[in-house]
Amino acid sequence: MSAAFWSRSNNQANQDDQDDRPSQSKISDSEKDQITQVDNADLSPGELTFEEDTAGGMGRYLGVTSCTLLIVGKIIGTGIFSTPSSILSSVGSVGASLMLWVLGFLLSFCGLFIWLEFGAMFPRSGGEKVYLEVVYRKPKYLATVIFTVNAIILGFTAASCIVFASNILVAAGQATRPWTERGIAVGVMIFVTLLHGLTPKTGILLMNVLSIFKIIVLLVVVISGWVVLSGKTHVTDPYVNFRNAFAGSSTSSNDYATATFKVLYAYSGWSNVNYVMNNVRNPVRTLKIAGPLGLARQDLHLFEEIGASGVTVAALFFKNVFGSVAERALSVFVALSALGNVITVTFAASRVNQELAKEGIPLPFGNKFWASNWPTGKSPLPGLIIHLIPSIIVIIGPPPAVAYPFILDMEGYPQQIINFFVVIGLFWLRWKKPNV
Repeated sequence: MSAAFWSRSNNQANQDDQDDRPSQSKISDSEKDQITQVDNADLSPGELTFEEDTAGGMGRYLGVTSCTLLIVGKIIGTGIFSTPSSILSSVGSVGASLMLWVLGFLLSFCGLFIWLEFGAMFPRSGGEKVYLEVVYRKPKYLATVIFTVNAIILGFTAASCIVFASNILVAAGQATRPWTERGIAVGVMIFVTLLHGLTPKTGILLMNVLSIFKIIVLLVVVISGWVVLSGKTHVTDPYVNFRNAFAGSSTSSNDYATATFKVLYAYSGWSNVNYVMNNVRNPVRTLKIAGPLGLARQDLHLFEEIGASGVTVAALFFKNVFGSVAERALSVFVALSALGNVITVTFAASRVNQELAKEGIPLPFGNKFWASNWPTGKSPLPGLIIHLIPSIIVIIGPPPAVAYPFILDMEGYPQQIINFFVVIGLFWLRWKKPNV
């Protein structure tokens, strides 16, 4: 692949490095491209030229607003409403749980800036796939194959579908039966696949609308929490969980490690734009703005009877503050939040699957089909189908009662291992290629 692209796409980002060469002020742009091509000849990810990689689809149609909402839509998904109870159960106290949430926020910002650095150097779709291919080049294709296994086999969007199903049944006042819940969850996954595959513009619009809706819901929860702490509600003792906040804290390192992974899952989404860079206008500039904007939000974690709340804590909080009618109303809000998460994650995952097919990952019916934008020419329905199949298997497989924590572990640990190698890879790259 011609590496001259990196000079053209990152001209502003690399201007300082170019100015360090005494002779560059007197040479032409084509000669600058040739110098950069020599410097970066061994850093081209995959086997495709940049032009081949970005061809087709709807082009560069995502701006700063859409990219920011793409991150927000993933972060404010099901994790913020559904993981606090299991985290508190793991560590045993409100104080320890809050400390982990603060730690998770700091770790997420560290991760964001690593991915911003990589995304600015290599602004193309695929996220970790691209970065691993750049750094870990031998044995050839090893990094690509390992990432493929994680992205296709473990890259399902089942957790949010299950949360949507359980909350919509609560809102409807219906008993939660395993196969009813599974059926609704599968229906959501199929709906989102067809939405993005056949009407891509509508999919983007709905994704943005639901992301804005989730921000509003969070603001309602935050304001409600402050009202409770003011003592102006019928909650008898709003400060009960802040007295002796660390009483009962676990002494097991395993409990804290498990809880930390769940916290990181709740914050996951800050790398979402890196997966769809081929669709981003002015990708380097947009990524640098949208990344911090998307992550810099305030989370509220409420602990009224969290230990007994089961899957969803927010509905129980609203029951305590506003009564059972509000609890059912919030179940609708949480369900819509979960739907927005499914739409957002599926959008990004399908682009990653398309990139893998472009690289020649062997799949039935040939790579040309799976790498295509069939049938509309604007959206990768084949890539969406690759994402759909494992999602349905995971929805149907484990019992719904244990499916959510099972999915958290299945998704969380492998992804963190991949993230570890990406982080190490950036430091290695900066040491070996300080001017890239």
